[in-house]
Amino acid sequence: MMMETDERLLVQRAIAYLRRTYGEETVKMDVVRNDVRAGSGVLEVDCTVRVGGEESDWRKWFSFRDGEVISMRWKMYG
Repeated sequence: MMMETDERLLVQRAIAYLRRTYGEETVKMDVVRNDVRAGSGVLEVDCTVRVGGEESDWRKWFSFRDGEVISMRWKMYG
């Protein structure tokens, strides 16, 4: 379990989750709010992703448990 929440590591894990789960390439990701403590909680981000050459903008909420992404909610902009 992560004892201290390293925001860079959380972002890396979120990007890997998007790639692995949805085949999305992250163009950019900006943290809006980080409520992850001791490896558990929610990381809220604004991001641009690319799939099949098309880019889209999203607000995404990644739920973490023990330092790993366990689920995600999203809202598309535009």
